Parts: sequence; structure tokens; C-alpha cells
Amino acid sequence: MKIYTKRGDSGDTSLFGGQRVSKSAERIKAYGNVDELNSFVGLAASYELSDRGTDLLNTVQELLFTLGADLATPPSSETRIERISEENITFLEEAIDNMEEELEPLKNFILPGGSQPGATLHIARTVCRRAERAAVACQETDKISDNCVKFLNRLSDFLFVIARYENKLAGVREENWTPERSK
Repeated sequence: MKIYTKRGDSGDTSLFGGQRVSKSAERIKAYGNVDELNSFVGLAASYELSDRGTDLLNTVQELLFTLGADLATPPSSETRIERISEENITFLEEAIDNMEEELEPLKNFILPGGSQPGATLHIARTVCRRAERAAVACQETDKISDNCVKFLNRLSDFLFVIARYENKLAGVREENWTPERSK
């Protein structure tokens, strides 16, 4: 299979199912942000992580491919694909709950950073929030699954918690945001 097709040279691309749309369409922005997010999750996973963190991030990367396909396939399409499900959202919630059992409760805002994987996961969290905003914008003009937005919302929480979790396991102390220091 050739990597280049030249079909997108005029500024449009195909959705699953064959429909051609502009590369500036909200749907394309949404799954483009998901693709970027998946790359940052992959970067975080390339660092030394706990076994649990590695397993969780591998699963998240698989789910991000499912999410990208979901966003690239209008619900009305006859193309049969796997879509983001309530079970996928529950997976994130359970992972968050399990990791939080091992973390100190937050009493302050914390500065994003820490270990290399922790800092990268904080970047992934912000890219996830952008992907969520793009999915919401897409939802305002096109039909997409409600689970896509829910999944991204929960995933940003998951990325925040796993960043804290991996920082704790790496022995990196969280830095609280202190408004007085910023004056």
C-alpha cells in the first residue's frame, strides 16, 4: 500500500464511508486532535513507567484509535466500525478510582510537571481538553456519538490522575500552585 494517494492535495479528505469533506471541517479537527493526543500518550508510554501505567496507557492508545474511527465515521454511515462505548468510559472511571486510592487527596491546585512521564501526561491532558473542545464544536454542526465527548472528558481526568500516580511512584513531589509566589 502506498502511503501517499494525492487525493487530499486539493484540501479535502475522505471520511469512513467515502464522504469527502474539507480538511478544515470540525470533524477532521476533532479526530486530528485525537491523533495528536495518541502520539503524546505514546511518548509518555515510551518512558519508564509502572507496569500498571504501561498497561493502562496501552489500552488508552487502542481506545484512541477506536475514538478516531468513531469521529471519522458519521453515525448515519453504513460502514460498520467499533465505536466508543459506555464500557470504555467505565474503564477510565475504574482506573481513576483505583489510582486515586493510592494518592493523597488534592487540597490545592498543582503545577503540571514532575517526572518525564508525568510532565508528558500533563501535556497529553491539555491536548485531550483541546480534542474535547473540538469534538463539542463538531457536535454542534455534525452528528457524532455522545460517548465521544464523554470519553474525552473522562480521559482528561484519567490523564491528570495517572500523571500524579506516576509522579508519586517516581518519588517526585507535587508542587502546589501558590498565588502569592506569582506576584
